[in-house]
Amino acid sequence: MKLICFEDESVSRLHPITLARPAYAITCASYQLVDWLRQLPGELTVAIRKYLAPIQLLESELSAPSRESVQGQEVLLINARLVPRVDVLAALKSLCNSTTAGVLRCERTGAILAARLTARETQSLQSAVPDAGQSVAEPVSPFQKPARKSTGDLEKLSDDGVVEQLLGVAADLPTDSLPVSPDDLPAFDWPHDVVAWHMTEMPAAMQWRLGRGGYTETSDGVFVAEGVSIGQYAAIDTSDGPILLDQNVKVGPFCLLAGPVYAGRGTRIIEHAALKDGVSLGHTVKIGGEVEASVIEPYSNKQHHGFLGHSYLGSWINLGAGTCNSDLKNTYGKINIEYGNEKIATGMQFLGCIMGDYSKTAINTSIFTGKVIGVCSMLYGFATSNVPSFVNYARLFGQQSLLPAEVMVSTQQRMFSRRNVEQRECDVQLIHDMYKLTIAERDRADHDGF
Repeated sequence: MKLICFEDESVSRLHPITLARPAYAITCASYQLVDWLRQLPGELTVAIRKYLAPIQLLESELSAPSRESVQGQEVLLINARLVPRVDVLAALKSLCNSTTAGVLRCERTGAILAARLTARETQSLQSAVPDAGQSVAEPVSPFQKPARKSTGDLEKLSDDGVVEQLLGVAADLPTDSLPVSPDDLPAFDWPHDVVAWHMTEMPAAMQWRLGRGGYTETSDGVFVAEGVSIGQYAAIDTSDGPILLDQNVKVGPFCLLAGPVYAGRGTRIIEHAALKDGVSLGHTVKIGGEVEASVIEPYSNKQHHGFLGHSYLGSWINLGAGTCNSDLKNTYGKINIEYGNEKIATGMQFLGCIMGDYSKTAINTSIFTGKVIGVCSMLYGFATSNVPSFVNYARLFGQQSLLPAEVMVSTQQRMFSRRNVEQRECDVQLIHDMYKLTIAERDRADHDGF
């Protein structure tokens, strides 16, 4: 079985979350889709935006498929936007065990969620350069043009066009021949979906982790891995879910932990911190203050007092002391959120902020309800509107200026050195690529009077 996880054109609607990572690397309820993909029987390859490929190859050892590797083989195509809920793993295993060809589409959008191809469908794949009279299937998910030539052709998911052809073949397959339904494979459509699914799926994810073993129960509902330490006078509440602390997590004294809570390896929970109602922390995170129902990706810091609720934070973020976000309207009504020029009704009463990788806040920054912060931005004062990528945002003081990519490269180097992480050429290139990919975002904000 050949497993191909592909990104479609809707991945851009998940910005800023997916500017610095493939969609399959979004953490939700402590898991990523790639965690499930690695448990499936078969060889895993990925078809993602080209500028992200070098980092994925180095860090995850995931590369693009080739025509030779899939021709005449059983293939399972998997959309990278699938929600990494526990039930999705069971559905994907059922698709792997199926012997029939078919496709699953989102009933609302028509997007391909997954497709099962037999050797018969993959045997006659055409070459990248067709012979006279032949035609190659048109890509079903074209991307935007590359930000610069070195990023490669974002219109192609693979160098030889094989993934586009496989998706073209899948588009004509029957929609009712597979053992699972589209409802079994929900997908992220917008960034706030990550927060919504996180709150729903956190209990099941914690039980799955416990079922895998590797933890010792030190008190009722508190499970720790090797090297964990918990300071004195901790207040523990596991009535709504367990506390799971992975390897070498350090919890300071006088902390409140109200489950379900998951802390990834090497994370530090600062003294007097309060984590409650479903918190998922990636590895090597520093966390303090009050955090509620939120996802924080690896290497981000919120060391000091301040409230963070119902939010998603990318990697390499730092929230200054006193930074707070609002996650509830004064009217207690449902929250609308803006993405570009679109206003989306979330249906959520509680929703904080969505913050892209590498962004920072100064002390006492206040972020209003349902705001989206781009990548590589610096915030000061009150964030009353969405913040584009690569800007210094000080609207309270009537100021806003461009933050050059070179400044963020230098900042990246300093951050990495503090965590003993080597800055590689691909990390520097990522900053430059994200800067170019967000030019239109900043131009739109300037036009709207940002």
